[in-house]
Amino acid sequence: MKIPPFSELFSPFPSVVRRPAAWELPVTLLRASALELAILAGHLVLYPGGIAKERPAPELPPEAAALPTEGRSRPPVLLLHGFVDNRSVFVLLRRSLARHGWRHLESLNFSPLTSDIRLAAEVLGRHIEEICARTGHREVDIVGHSLGGLIARYYVQRLDGDTKVRTLVTMGTPHAGTAAVPLASAHPVVRQMRPGSDLIEELREPAPGCRTRFVSFWSDLDQVMSPVGAARVEHPDLVAENVGVTGIGHLALPVHPAVAAGIRYVLEHDGDDDLAGLIESAEWAGSGAEDAEDQSGGAISVA
Repeated sequence: MKIPPFSELFSPFPSVVRRPAAWELPVTLLRASALELAILAGHLVLYPGGIAKERPAPELPPEAAALPTEGRSRPPVLLLHGFVDNRSVFVLLRRSLARHGWRHLESLNFSPLTSDIRLAAEVLGRHIEEICARTGHREVDIVGHSLGGLIARYYVQRLDGDTKVRTLVTMGTPHAGTAAVPLASAHPVVRQMRPGSDLIEELREPAPGCRTRFVSFWSDLDQVMSPVGAARVEHPDLVAENVGVTGIGHLALPVHPAVAAGIRYVLEHDGDDDLAGLIESAEWAGSGAEDAEDQSGGAISVA
């Protein structure tokens, strides 16, 4: 599955896309680094507002909760942040989803004291049960950034969460483990995200019959993934698609308008649809234009 370049979001028909030439790479890296710094500065401003626990939407009355939801509305979307982060990272993505018709949008803040991905996955499971009971939906969709995607994958794959999660979208998640930032290994959660850790090896174990669809967005300039391909979902038992993007880094994944457009497409179309064909279609080419207020963030091209 492919994402077209950022510029093609404003053209009626997509064209052939190539990776940057060798001489272009320093400029691409410079732009990506500048964008990462700008996003980090903005996120530091928003971060305090995301510390407090989100207020859940009001519960449905019992008679409404008992009604079937299929065909009436989309499943709730649960947004899961990354390591030492909070729900404020999803301000722009949440706005994009709401603008395009998603009504049940929720975020879960994990405690900064979380020291075990397995325990965090159990907390996630209880939260999903509560969302389903409150909204009347049988399933949810999850969008996870970095660590949030790994917590969700563990819940789906090892705690029978595939009965409750229809689609899991991850962005910059170390599915194969990451060797980046060696000094951070003092933290137990970081050690669990290292290649070859007990948790990463557990996720390699067979998962026959897993019903959840996985879609992973990964970037070739993601400085937190080492190697960058570690953010791909590679498992013979999982229904998984990997979306490669170029020209942006780790922090840009949850805020970039083209990625948001891709996530909307994934959540809108089930696994029976040809997502690769849809994304390459002319309809896709304009799908993110109204979200793209600034093109200075560099380009996204086919990976």
